[in-house]
Amino acid sequence: MHIWGHFKTITRHRHMVMKLCFKAGLYRQGLAHDLSKYSITEFSKGIRYYQGVRSPNNYEREVTGISLSWLHHKGRNKHHFEYWLDYDIKDPGRMTGMLMPRKYVAEMFCDRIAACRVYEKDAYTPASPARFFYRSSGRFMMNDVTRRELGYLLTMLSVKGVDESLRYVKHEFLKGTEIPDDYVECENLRDFDERYEAGELGI
Repeated sequence: MHIWGHFKTITRHRHMVMKLCFKAGLYRQGLAHDLSKYSITEFSKGIRYYQGVRSPNNYEREVTGISLSWLHHKGRNKHHFEYWLDYDIKDPGRMTGMLMPRKYVAEMFCDRIAACRVYEKDAYTPASPARFFYRSSGRFMMNDVTRRELGYLLTMLSVKGVDESLRYVKHEFLKGTEIPDDYVECENLRDFDERYEAGELGI
C-alpha cells in the first residue's frame, strides 16, 4: 500500500489544476476538481495500484482487466470526455461522444496539463499534453467539435505556452470565440511532431 505517495500525487495534481482553473476564471470547478479521488472507492484502488509514474487506473486495468476506480471517477467528473459518451440516436447500438460544454473542455485542458506535469516531472514540455492527446486513440471517441476544440487548445499550449493559452481560454474560448477555420487537426502523433518541429502548426 502506498497511502502517502498516492495522497501526495493526487493532491499535488488537484492543487495544480485548481491554480490553472483559477487563471482561466473557473473558480468553482477548480475548487471541486477531482474530489472523488478521495472517496473510498477511488482512494483504496489508488493506494493499491500506485506506481508514481502513471495513473494507478492503468495498472489496475492491466492487473484485473477493469479499473473500478476509473469507472467510478469518469461517471462523476464532467471534465472527462468519457462522461459524455451516450447512445447514438442516429445509429442504434453505437456509442458516440456528446458535445461537451466549453467550461468542461477548459477544465479538461487544465487537467491534462497538470497530469503531464505530475507524471513527466522534469521531462515535461509545453508540447507534452498535445503529444499525449495524439498518442491516445481515445480522442476518436470524442465528439468531433469537442475534439477539435481540445486539440486547438493543446496545440496553442505547445506553441504559445501556458500563460497565453489560459488568457485565450478565459477571455475568448469561454466567451464563445470560434476556433479559427484555418486550424487543421493533426492526423496522429507523428504528424504533430513533424509539424511542431517545423513550426507549421498554424497557431
